[in-house]
Amino acid sequence: MADSSQILPRTLWIGIFFLIAFLGIAGMLSVVELKNQPALPVIGQIADFTLTNQDSQATTLAALTNHVWVADIIFTRCAGPCPRMTGQMKSVEDTLSKDSNARLVTLTTDPDHDSPEILKKYGEHFNADFSHWTFLTGTKSEIRGLAAGSLKLGSTPVLPADQKNAADLFIHTTIFVIVDKHARLRGVFETGGEDVNWDKTVRPKLLATVRRLEREP
Repeated sequence: MADSSQILPRTLWIGIFFLIAFLGIAGMLSVVELKNQPALPVIGQIADFTLTNQDSQATTLAALTNHVWVADIIFTRCAGPCPRMTGQMKSVEDTLSKDSNARLVTLTTDPDHDSPEILKKYGEHFNADFSHWTFLTGTKSEIRGLAAGSLKLGSTPVLPADQKNAADLFIHTTIFVIVDKHARLRGVFETGGEDVNWDKTVRPKLLATVRRLEREP
């Protein structure tokens, strides 16, 4: 009969062997999966920018380099899609994997009102983790340069005569966009509409895209 003091180490080494084998197979399957998937398009390059975050600190493109990031545009006085979109962005934050290094970026289309202090209160209302989720403001031209110029996030002021209520100030896109670690726009996801199922379709695809871009070199 084998000594029990020898059985435990032998069992431990067998377990380690199978664990290494499993991780190796998982890694190979991941590579095969990436090779079999069509390449994600490069929609455009993000131009350098300097904006101000919710803590009144300057934020530049360099701060997001080497991170995959998801971005959208809202305004805090919005009574339309913005609360829904921010709730959806929060759900992305909550369901990112624990080892993810991705970032979330929310731009305001209403910089005359949305100061850093107001953006911070807005983020706190949604329990945003500011270590991963940044709210940005700046001058109208600075925001337009990043939003419309690079991220394809459009926004148009509503003329006073056409406003339906005091919060009906802007018409803006309701998409989330994904930028890769090399500051290239790689994905666009619609967040609202009759044909959009956020929980079952859009969010899983968005998260899968984030994971895929994080695996890219």
